[in-house]
Amino acid sequence: MQKQQRSNIEFIPLFKKSFFLPKYWGVWLGVGVMLLLAYVPVKIRNPMLAWLANFAGRFVGSARRRARINLYYCFPELSEQQREIIIEQMFVTAVHSTMLMVEQSVRSPEYLMKRVRWHGDEQLDAIRASGRNVIFMVPHGWSVDIPAMMMAARGQPMAAMFHNQKNELVDWMWNTVRRRFGGRMHARQDGIKPFISSVRQGYWGYYLPDQDHGAEHSEFVDFFATYKATLPAVGRLMKVCHAAIVPLFPVYRSDEGILDIYINPEMSDIADADQHTIARRMNEEVEKLVRPNPEQYVWVLKFLKTRKEGDTEPYKRQDLWPKDK
Repeated sequence: MQKQQRSNIEFIPLFKKSFFLPKYWGVWLGVGVMLLLAYVPVKIRNPMLAWLANFAGRFVGSARRRARINLYYCFPELSEQQREIIIEQMFVTAVHSTMLMVEQSVRSPEYLMKRVRWHGDEQLDAIRASGRNVIFMVPHGWSVDIPAMMMAARGQPMAAMFHNQKNELVDWMWNTVRRRFGGRMHARQDGIKPFISSVRQGYWGYYLPDQDHGAEHSEFVDFFATYKATLPAVGRLMKVCHAAIVPLFPVYRSDEGILDIYINPEMSDIADADQHTIARRMNEEVEKLVRPNPEQYVWVLKFLKTRKEGDTEPYKRQDLWPKDK
């Protein structure tokens, strides 16, 4: 992975001369095309992108299989046809969200603000007035980065943790865009202490609750119609950061070219709860945010990988959409 400059506080992406090597030319070309599309009106651009997503979706068999398995476990009440529609819509959402990130890199803050509708952000004023910090609990939506960037553009210092991308040039580009309006990035391999330090200093934190961290420190609790190994980290973060835990989820409306950002009431009922209860409450909030717009969620992740003893990992089941078909 690319070498980066690190301080005790934040992670700063560093450009490398090797990014001009031929192996990266395809990335540069693709990004150049997307930068041009960032200035095309959404009424023209979005139908084009939807067609591209439907075409490209035919060639991502492993990702489609993971999405099918996740939806099969989480929404068994839906027919296979209904789940396939969600998957098709999800791939379209993924392409639109990628373009939203490209827009974040070149369009003015004034233009970008007009593309966002906030729902429930007035409650943040009361939390700020109480002297507490804020940690947003944000499920893995395809547009997950953009609310934090928009809050940073409005003048609120933000802090978030991230995983590196496999492609070093893409990793540099993505993290550079994330930092365009300020804020701090903390690499997960550096641990959680830098993130906690930033929140204590008044940066609003950004925490993704639905990753699979294994069984050791997780709780097995309900998740939609199945269960999931859930790390009840927000309980500890609430206390050590003196923070309100606030659920948030972005939903992109492709017909309007608008990103709706939904902010739910803070999770005030977990302050004295046990670990199992906290984990379940986290998943409940994820369910509330995702159910109305399931196509916005990143169903291709292996968030059901860790199972109870004796249960087969869903992605290893050969009876579910065998890999050779």
